[in-house]
Amino acid sequence: MAELQDKTLNCKDCSNDFVFTAGEQEFYNEKGFTNEPQRCPECRKAKKQSFRDNRNRDRN
Repeated sequence: MAELQDKTLNCKDCSNDFVFTAGEQEFYNEKGFTNEPQRCPECRKAKKQSFRDNRNRDRN
């Protein structure tokens, strides 16, 4: 198997480039994920927080 190398991807939310490291790629492979991330870490975190906020608001 070829050694994984860092990849530069483009975030679909903010359009900034971010690095998908070899270590992250290895983690994705171990978990069985087949798609690369579409959002940078900052946008991923913001989306998760927004989801949590909306879910908590709906419960009240």
